Amino acid sequence: MAPKGATVEQLESQTAKLKLENTTKRDTLIDWENKYQKKWEDEHIFEVNAPLEDMSMDELREKYPKFFGNMPYPYMNGALHLGHAFTLTKVEFTTAYERLKGKRTLFPMGFHCTGMPICASADRLAREIELFGKNFELPAEEEEATATPEQKKSPVAHEDVTKHGGKKSKLAAKTAAVKYQFQIMQSLGIPREEIHKFADAKYWLEYFPPLCRQDCTNFGLGIDWRRSFITTDANPYYDSFVRWQVNKLHDSGKIKFGERYTIYSEKDGQPCMDHDRKSGEGIGPQEYTGIKMEVCEFPEAAKTDLASVDLNGKKVFMVAATLRPETMYGQTNCYVGPSLTYGLYASNIPDEYFICTPRAAKNMAFQKLSAERGVVTELAQLKGEHLVGALVKAPYSVYDKVRVLPMETVLATKGTGVVTSVPSDSPDDYATLADLRKKCEYYHLNPEWLKNDPVAIIETKAYGKMCAETLCQKLKIQSPKDVKQLAQAKELAYKECFYQGVMIIGEFSGDKVEVAKPKIRADLIAKGLAFAYNEPEGQVISRSGDECVVALCDQWFLDYGEKSWKELTLKALDRLNTFSPEVRNGFRKTLDWLSQWACARSYGLGTRLPWDPQFLVESLTDSTIYMAYYTIAHLLQGNPYGSAPGLLNIKPEQMTPAVWDYVFCQKAKPTDSTIPDEALERLAREFQYFYPFDIRVSGKDLVPNHLTFCLYTHAAIFDEKFWPKGIRANGHLLMNGEKMSKSTGNFMTLHEACKKYGSDATRVALADAGDTVDDANFEEATANAAILRLYTQEAWSREMVEKKDTLRDGPYNFHDTVFDNELNQIIELTDAAYSVTAFKTALKHGFYDLQNARDWYREVTADKQMHRDLVRRFMEVQTLLIAPIVPHWSEHIWSAVLGNSGSVRLARFPELTHPVNTMLTNSLAYVRNLTRVIREAEAAQLKRQKKGKGMLFDPSKPRRLTVYVAEKFPEWQAQYVKLMQQHYNEKENKFADKAIIAGVEKKEMKRAMPFIQQFKQTLLNRSEHVTAESLFSRELGFNELTVLNEVKPYLLRSVGIKELRVVLLKTPADNATQFTGVVESGEQAGETIDVAANFANALPGQPTFLFENVSA
Repeated sequence: MAPKGATVEQLESQTAKLKLENTTKRDTLIDWENKYQKKWEDEHIFEVNAPLEDMSMDELREKYPKFFGNMPYPYMNGALHLGHAFTLTKVEFTTAYERLKGKRTLFPMGFHCTGMPICASADRLAREIELFGKNFELPAEEEEATATPEQKKSPVAHEDVTKHGGKKSKLAAKTAAVKYQFQIMQSLGIPREEIHKFADAKYWLEYFPPLCRQDCTNFGLGIDWRRSFITTDANPYYDSFVRWQVNKLHDSGKIKFGERYTIYSEKDGQPCMDHDRKSGEGIGPQEYTGIKMEVCEFPEAAKTDLASVDLNGKKVFMVAATLRPETMYGQTNCYVGPSLTYGLYASNIPDEYFICTPRAAKNMAFQKLSAERGVVTELAQLKGEHLVGALVKAPYSVYDKVRVLPMETVLATKGTGVVTSVPSDSPDDYATLADLRKKCEYYHLNPEWLKNDPVAIIETKAYGKMCAETLCQKLKIQSPKDVKQLAQAKELAYKECFYQGVMIIGEFSGDKVEVAKPKIRADLIAKGLAFAYNEPEGQVISRSGDECVVALCDQWFLDYGEKSWKELTLKALDRLNTFSPEVRNGFRKTLDWLSQWACARSYGLGTRLPWDPQFLVESLTDSTIYMAYYTIAHLLQGNPYGSAPGLLNIKPEQMTPAVWDYVFCQKAKPTDSTIPDEALERLAREFQYFYPFDIRVSGKDLVPNHLTFCLYTHAAIFDEKFWPKGIRANGHLLMNGEKMSKSTGNFMTLHEACKKYGSDATRVALADAGDTVDDANFEEATANAAILRLYTQEAWSREMVEKKDTLRDGPYNFHDTVFDNELNQIIELTDAAYSVTAFKTALKHGFYDLQNARDWYREVTADKQMHRDLVRRFMEVQTLLIAPIVPHWSEHIWSAVLGNSGSVRLARFPELTHPVNTMLTNSLAYVRNLTRVIREAEAAQLKRQKKGKGMLFDPSKPRRLTVYVAEKFPEWQAQYVKLMQQHYNEKENKFADKAIIAGVEKKEMKRAMPFIQQFKQTLLNRSEHVTAESLFSRELGFNELTVLNEVKPYLLRSVGIKELRVVLLKTPADNATQFTGVVESGEQAGETIDVAANFANALPGQPTFLFENVSA
């Protein structure tokens, strides 16, 4: 699937502006990248198949372990950006690591084309061609007015602006105010004279997939491209697979037909699901109860507004939308927004009119509440202030008729614009009524309209019978302007009344509110006093630019939430590795609320519903189990379009439902199939070997839809052994600490990043960006620094290989052994990090810490040279540990520098030469800490000297360093160590502080508590290789004197001293005032000397030291 023409270059012009000061090192790295990408492609490194040996599947997997990773296929309406790359690296790093661990790893990727976005964009282009011609020649003044700042500077911007994924990739977030679709296409780097081709939706399918593949290849991804495919019925094999999938769901009763409320686009003439939206992803219908409040008396101003309408024999209702129908007993009035515009609308019942906002009327028109579906018949408009004073009937209220009053906070964008007032239980209503009563004259209100007092309707333990009044007093709410407190009060009132409240009025008095609420609602509707009304929870804009409504539609829907299916899906979730508790909680919350989901549409690209071909399968329905299709795609199709047969020479029409059942559901082999048995068995074998997938990586925004649908559909169709093993969700990607946005210029495509920094440096920055579900951060400074580090490390490696004969050989000395042990420790830590997809940690250990270890080893052996074998081992370990993250650099070191045969991508993860030796680890930490403390003391003395303060020694003259070493810990500390051990919870890594304090005598507090605090901090903040038991035992695990003797040459050289003297402190008697020690080295070796008290407080592993000037 070669790219068409120079389309990649068309996306490159913006990259040309992103230049580094000196690109020589970067260009060298990119040359290596190009070289090894070709090598991997020529050698088919990433093409992997199921073994063909004749043995059971369990035996086959035991002998040839596998790993299958994937991510949601990207949408084909633009170039990949760094957000895509971030998710891609999670799969790439994992599969590359598992390959190093000896597994057959599969990483495939398809191209998503299903749904509305491509069709909507193509249709807009077709309309613009009709207006402006094939070259989109706008009038000059409009050309200037509609151009973005980037377009005024250059015809090219950064990236696709119609990507349909998470919230950060919506058109609104990435464009600056472009008016036309062709301008969006220009921002993708497409010449204006070629844009007309995209008016054909099929052209998108030909144009963008090759670009996606090339970007991924240039990024060094280990993808098996044989298994790629485009979605929609343009690929007959994939189309057959989707038809089989939805037939299975339909036949098992999971797909049903009926009326349901759904988000709907009038312009598109179909439901608008998440992937069809420009904004408002995740928003669903909100169900209200529409209360019909018959108008008994209009004010004069309203009569004037309605003068042109014949109301004789007609009933007019003000319609209030409420979420709390159980509170209707307590209505004292109703509210309207005085500044809002209302309308009088014909309803679905002859001679009945509704008063509400135009937005509400439009929603009602699609819910069988108007005379004609989708038609809003507005008879008149009324100003909200003209309705104030109207007299209306209040269903179920103790006050049969109530007045309409003004409320400034009524919104035109929520509900119907008419609000029932229940001041006993609504803090907003209570505060507004109290304010109106105080300022009756100011609002020009008749005091008689405000005479109805709140009525007790619900009793709660927390707030009594007047919930709203109690909360307003408690939170000190003085007026409707106390918005923050009112929001808090509203939440508290709703929760307390619904879950703890008991009705104390009406037919259902004595019932809990949560029991009475649905009964009261049903009763109101049955008596014709109310009706069901729905509207979107928030604003939803379709990709065609239409503000959506809620419609009651006859449609095919998936019955997510059905009890038995949900239980099966919960079982699948329990077995799933979610890599973080936040993701598992996200799944559980989604399963709690998710129910029916429209699975068909009439507009867009996709597969036709087999039993009702007027509809297409919705894009979040046909993308739930395609991961299974990856396992056999290369055997069925000869290219991503399915225009030619694959390896088994099977035609699309041969893939009957019975064949799919045999391959994926282990049903009986179809006797009427024209596919040879050997080919059928190969298909089934390939699926059963690689499935289930081991990890699927996605943005966290797909947990509430796609990823949960994935679990549901797997549970419905596949045997348990093929259910997903792992789903990992990550946060969105920031860039340089800020949200990525085209309009601000803080944005970069994957292509641009690889051009600017090279793929390996980009991968380093992405690995360093973060691994949690919180938003990660791509730092350009990190990528830039990686270029220098990789280049410098390669130069050093070449130098070491060239001068290997000058390096030391023979037996290992102390420093060799310690370095070899540290290599083993870092291998172990990096392995552990990779195994849990903690790539930032893996990079830290396997790249930065390892190089720091090498630097230390080089420094401590400067007088004797490094050991040849260890230098070679370091280079191999370094190469292998970071091969998943920087594969091109690693391949270069592995083959060109070290001269190893084969590809580093097929090598094996480094093994430990021996188990990690804690004694050596502790010895190394001891020496490093001692060196640091000594240097800090020297620096402090120099600082004192500069400030003219008293000098303890002259740093410019010869010095002697005396290190005072303690033989054992003070006896008095032992009892407190034992006390802390008794009250330590190792599982939670916590101490019971109160119990510890209670165990210390008052007279010992001054001495004991500082020690206890210090010991606790040491234990709580210990490194991964240090156990709590080893700290409680208070054993160093190494001989302090021996280690000091080994590092003596290094300390003399490093610290720049003339003499090093080590003194072993003698254990003093209790209450001793004189301290002594024995000199262990130097001219005074064996002598006992007096030691000042401030140097005698050394502890094992924590020596004290003294600098003194000595004669030259």
